[in-house]
This record gives sequence, C-alpha cells and structure tokens, in this order.
Amino acid sequence: MRRWKGIDGGRTMDEAVTFSPIGFVRGGGRYPQEAPRQSVLARNRGVVELLPGRGFETALADLAGFDRIWLIFLFDRAGNWRPMVRPPDGAGRKIGLFATRSPHRPNPIGISAVELEKVEGLLLFIRNFDLLDGTPVLDIKPYIPAADAFPESAAGWRDAVPQTLVSLKFSPEAAAAIAWIREQGGPDLAEVAHVQLATRRPDPKRQRLREMDPAQGEWEFAFRTWRLRFLRTDGEVLVSAVHSGYHAEELAEGAPDPYRDKALHRAFCERFLN
Repeated sequence: MRRWKGIDGGRTMDEAVTFSPIGFVRGGGRYPQEAPRQSVLARNRGVVELLPGRGFETALADLAGFDRIWLIFLFDRAGNWRPMVRPPDGAGRKIGLFATRSPHRPNPIGISAVELEKVEGLLLFIRNFDLLDGTPVLDIKPYIPAADAFPESAAGWRDAVPQTLVSLKFSPEAAAAIAWIREQGGPDLAEVAHVQLATRRPDPKRQRLREMDPAQGEWEFAFRTWRLRFLRTDGEVLVSAVHSGYHAEELAEGAPDPYRDKALHRAFCERFLN
C-alpha cells in the first residue's frame, strides 16, 4: 500500500483509510427517490441503532440533553463521482461537486443535522432526517448552535436560486388510494410526493416525468411501479390521481413479477378502478 508524508514531514498515512459503521439508520425510505434533499425538508421519524458490544452505551452518556445531533454517514447507494454535477436545486445548470451536497463523491461520506427525540440504550430516536433506511452511520456529534449555526453566511450559487418549496395537496380520491397502498405494505406515496414534487421543480432530465397537459400544468410522475398524476401552479402541487404503472396484460395471472408487487396492484385496480 503506497504511503506519503504529511505536509509537515511528520507521520505517514496509508492511501486507503478504513472505517467501520457504529450503527445503522432504521426507518425512512428505501430508495434514493424517497430521500429528502435536506433534513430541514424532511418530516419523518426513525431510529439510529448502534451496534452492541463496543461500549457505545457509555459513549452516549449526556447526549440526551441536545435537541439536534450531527450524523456522519456513508452514502452506501451512491454511484461513481463526477467533478461537475447537476443538483436538483441548481436551476438546471452544472455545479462543481465540492460546491454541492451530491451523494456521488470521491469519498461518499455525508453529514446531516437531525432532531434527537430521546436515547434508550443503544437506540437514538430521531426525526426529520434525510438518510435512507439501512444507511451506515460512522459517527455522532452534538449540534451546538453557538458553534454550528451561521445564518448570515453567504451560500454561493444557492443564494441566487429561488427556493422551491410549495404547498402539497391531495384530492380525496388520491388521498384514499395512497392511504390504502401504505396500509397494505406498499410505499408511502405521500412522502414520495412531498420529496419529489413539493420541494423541487419538475425536471424531466432527472425525474421520471411526463407532461400530460401543458396548458393546465398537468404532469405524471413515476415512482417505481406507481404513477402520480398532479397539477402544479406557482405555489401549489395538487396530486389528483394515483394509477398502477402496469398495463392490463402485465397484471394477468402468471405474468412475470420481478418486483413481487403485482398482487398489490391487482388488488388496487379491483378496489379503485372497478
């Protein structure tokens, strides 16, 4: 393994550095499309489960008095990095990677300030986080407002980009369908809509979007095998309908079921489309 000397001529360091997770996030979405862009845009609850047998119970002493904590974690589902990226709030232009919070980095390490509700043994109950279920956690630090908050700081290119958070509403029909899908163990499409439709501009280059009626501002968004029909105005997104992404012949008995969700789609169609 190649080694090099520090700038001050001191000790050498291996080229590869290895870290081991101290725990994992339980809760939140399972797919990248379900991850909020920032924790301040999230509205979820979950748990950080630390690993047993390593003395972490003692290391957690006194942490319960903090309202927020920093989670240092691994982007374990990120792809290869590129020096220029197109962030979802970058007004459609490419930005230098190190001026963004893209998960696709040379060393895929992330940081996130999340709310801490309580500590019980090796469990940290958190809310409003932008990590996915199963994310490896590398370290935990307390959030200290006097040291960590600089609200007057310039934010570079982000200062010139209008914020995109809009009001999200659901028609009665869409709300009933979304609640039923969630109750049956399917994805939380309301949270998906919040992440993908209410906190960013429609971007067909980055999202599975289809413009249905330009005059009315009607779009269709695809999340895995589900479809959300929505209307977007300047300050509001209205999800009007939920559809299966399968055609009738794809839902026939005996048809291939690679995602193992066609039984749910058949029940959905029978309940809401008949």
